[in-house]
Amino acid sequence: MDMLTPILDRIVEPADIRRLDERDLERLAREVRDEIISAASQTGGHFGAGLGVVELTVALHYVFNTPADRLIWDVSHQAYPHKLLTGRRHALRSIRKRGGLYGFTKRSESEYDPFGAAHSSTSISAGLGMAVARDLKGKRNHVIAVIGDGAISGGMAYEAMNHAGVQGSRLIVIVNDNGMSIAPAVGALSRHLNELKSDTRSNKDNKNSSFFETLGFEHIGPIDGHDMSELVHTLTALRNDPSTTPVVVHLVTEKGKGHPFKKPDAEKYHAVNPFDPETLEFSKPTTKVPSYTHIFASSLIEHAKKDEKIVAITASMPSGTGLDKFAGVFPNRMFDVGIAEQHAVTFAAGMATEGMKPFCAIYSTFLQRGYDQVVHDVALQNLPVRFAIDRAGLVGQDGATHAGSFDLCYMSALPNMVVMAPSDAVELRRMVATAVAYDDGPIAFRYPRGDSAGTDDPSEQHLLEIGKGRIVLEGHDVAIINLGARMVACFEAAFQLEQHGISVTLADARFAKPIDADLIERLVKSHETVVIVEEGSIGGFSSHILHHLATCNLLGRAKIVPITLPDSFIAHGSPAEQYKDAGLDSMGIVARIMASRGKQEAGRPLHLKSASATMA
Repeated sequence: MDMLTPILDRIVEPADIRRLDERDLERLAREVRDEIISAASQTGGHFGAGLGVVELTVALHYVFNTPADRLIWDVSHQAYPHKLLTGRRHALRSIRKRGGLYGFTKRSESEYDPFGAAHSSTSISAGLGMAVARDLKGKRNHVIAVIGDGAISGGMAYEAMNHAGVQGSRLIVIVNDNGMSIAPAVGALSRHLNELKSDTRSNKDNKNSSFFETLGFEHIGPIDGHDMSELVHTLTALRNDPSTTPVVVHLVTEKGKGHPFKKPDAEKYHAVNPFDPETLEFSKPTTKVPSYTHIFASSLIEHAKKDEKIVAITASMPSGTGLDKFAGVFPNRMFDVGIAEQHAVTFAAGMATEGMKPFCAIYSTFLQRGYDQVVHDVALQNLPVRFAIDRAGLVGQDGATHAGSFDLCYMSALPNMVVMAPSDAVELRRMVATAVAYDDGPIAFRYPRGDSAGTDDPSEQHLLEIGKGRIVLEGHDVAIINLGARMVACFEAAFQLEQHGISVTLADARFAKPIDADLIERLVKSHETVVIVEEGSIGGFSSHILHHLATCNLLGRAKIVPITLPDSFIAHGSPAEQYKDAGLDSMGIVARIMASRGKQEAGRPLHLKSASATMA
């Protein structure tokens, strides 16, 4: 479907927007919205948040002198219109693809991205840092931070506002209030914003100070975030105001505004698959293999039916972690604490002290934000908090900011912590059951994103012996010790090696901590080469094995080949592309093994039927 975009066609950079007549801005906003929808039909992605801030984006670049004026987008899911208007329109349909635009703001991508984002609640801290640096250098540019009502629930945003309120540096904070983050916004601050929206009096006439005013901010709003005239008027007044007081502008918007779908969606099409722009039908996956997230949630529900002590906690990701399903069955036993991972962990620790069995389900990349609490409030006190770590390993199009690369390192480093990683659906069910039964201290299990868990068996509840792995394939030349979801790639590598006359033993480690010392020592003593495969960074499972072998004086008994994620941040692309780049696909594993044995890979194609049959 061809679109006419005569005004957008004239925009190469924001300076071109500033040359427009103000009367053309609404037309430009319509053309930007149409262009984003067109691009999303081809690429999919996080376009719901961007559709909600089209008018705001146009108005900001019209009023302020970007990039000299710093514009920071919190999380930056909503930055698609910003990218479109800052010289990246030609590449918009490459967004989140390998070699294409990043799905979030990125300093190295554009001078109009002064701060990289993807995790939430950072924009006010970064903006205040820029504002104070500006003042120290005697400059006069503006700093604007755009933060959503969900992200402003994060503790870091409160810390930044607490500092900004007394610092005396001018900072403009725009609170984009659409009642959503990914799921509906939760918490007392969200309720306060709703109260402000329902108050018919103007802010100046309101005798009761808003939350922001009590922290030392000037407070403007709420105002309609889709009214271009009001936006331009308000922002122009702020631009011309010489005050050094920080200011909050409360903006009310609709997430996903203008999306073409007739069917309502509770999450306003936060992120979508590609779709047909004519029929509006979404592209459907070719397979229906259950996801690890589904396996975790369904397993937890079954155990919770028998054990009233089981509770579930998430940090604003109920659907992403599968806990929305748990809440549907046990609404009083699931707690969404908002974008507050630190609180989530210590909240779980508090429940554990009272004999509950808390399952804290947080993405690997977001659990990093609560690591001090994992150390101090959970591990140090040896409290039986269960950590369900979703999105472990590489996550595809969300890229390096969302990759679960480090949890094996940071969790396995802790005394008292048990760390597991399933190789398939059945193993995950066993690990959930094991975590339910384990009361001796904290326990974690990490699993990847995507529909790749393999054949499921909902009746499986076999408990695992802590720290014990298993042999899944017997050989005698090379031993591959796999931890986690690279098992299929290891099977494929084993069959390829067999074609070269190399006999392979394949072990499923199951536990990153404690390691199965007996199994590892036996494999080292009985094989020429021992390969360790993990979808985590250097310093994790392989390092623990090498440390153990060193203390046992066994490092010289076999050639040890650790295959981990490289010591670099891996760019966005499909998961298959990322694992290939990391050398963690089957061909990469084979190449490393052949090189370690001083042989050249012949390049013969893999024959995967037998490998798949064995896995089944």
